[in-house]
Amino acid sequence: MKIVIVGGALQGMEAVYLSKKAGFRTFVIDKRENAPALSMADEHTIINPITDGKEAMRIFEDCDAVLPACEDPELLCKLDEMLSSSNVPLLFDIDSYKISSSKLASNNLMEAAGIPVPKGQGYGYPVIVKPSSQSGSVGVTVAYSEKDVNEGIQKILGIGDNPVIQEFVSGKNVSMEIIGNGKEYNPFVTAEILLSKDYDCKRVVCSPGILTEEKEEEFREIAVKIAERIELTSLMDIEAVDTKDGLKILEIDARIPSQTPAAVLAATGINILKELIRPGSDGKAKHYGASSYEHFLIKDGKMMTCGEKEFSHVRDPRIMSGLFGSDDMITDYNKNNEWRCTMINRADSEEELEMKRSLCIKKIMNECGINEFSDASPEVIR
Repeated sequence: MKIVIVGGALQGMEAVYLSKKAGFRTFVIDKRENAPALSMADEHTIINPITDGKEAMRIFEDCDAVLPACEDPELLCKLDEMLSSSNVPLLFDIDSYKISSSKLASNNLMEAAGIPVPKGQGYGYPVIVKPSSQSGSVGVTVAYSEKDVNEGIQKILGIGDNPVIQEFVSGKNVSMEIIGNGKEYNPFVTAEILLSKDYDCKRVVCSPGILTEEKEEEFREIAVKIAERIELTSLMDIEAVDTKDGLKILEIDARIPSQTPAAVLAATGINILKELIRPGSDGKAKHYGASSYEHFLIKDGKMMTCGEKEFSHVRDPRIMSGLFGSDDMITDYNKNNEWRCTMINRADSEEELEMKRSLCIKKIMNECGINEFSDASPEVIR
């Protein structure tokens, strides 16, 4: 099985990692010479399918499937157009993506379907001001006053997007993937998202106790309800907050996510990319232990957790198993003063997982002469 992955940033790195774990060969395409997923792939080339359509099509026709790992609307539409009359499957649902890529459109859809989402502006402060069409924490502001709101709006207008303003909801940030074929829908398991100080994802944890059994089932039902509403024919990620008033859905993304699938794989043995290509191939969870997927920056003699935006500056990364006692690392480690890694670990319990994580961090600090470790989180808002 040979997979062409279009896009070499964070989603591309996730796709390569999952493909390698499934035993697939990988061919990454990106228009940037420094895209980090290029060095992880079996093969790669620097082209832009929008302008180099013939060369891209030659590559596509020599593979078993094409997986978009990008969020460029023009490129995604071009891939859909190029492969619509081809025998090579495109692992992507362009119609669902068009809905999910707009928080305004997806919020309207969820509200109409009775899906619980954060309330709009008018219920006091703080509120979240975020762009409708960006991913991750790009352009997100926590606003405590009308002045903050206006500044957040101007920042979003400055990047050519539309603002979405919602109440700030606090609680455990959770995520779930679901795969559909337009008629049947298969939700997977819950992962917890831990945030860096700037509200970027720094760590993903997957274990059975993240939600109660009742809330886990509720989350699965919500996922299926959304997938049915948009008639999903590929993969979608759903993010929510487990608040004191119940689950509130933050956003949906009908594309391969970064980070959470690798954590799900480590905890359950289920490879979501493999399931997307061959439904039912992994079956139910083979083991359900605890896993974590976490970004680190080592710089100027210090080690710190970091969000995915900071980790995206990794250069020529490779997958290294067993490094510093971890199960896997995606890293550009080369004993220089500055390097980055994503550390992936699995254990039979959360307690064992935390012990393993601590030992890995200590080993990095000891072997690299590091005396300071920091793990910053967002300020607690009550």
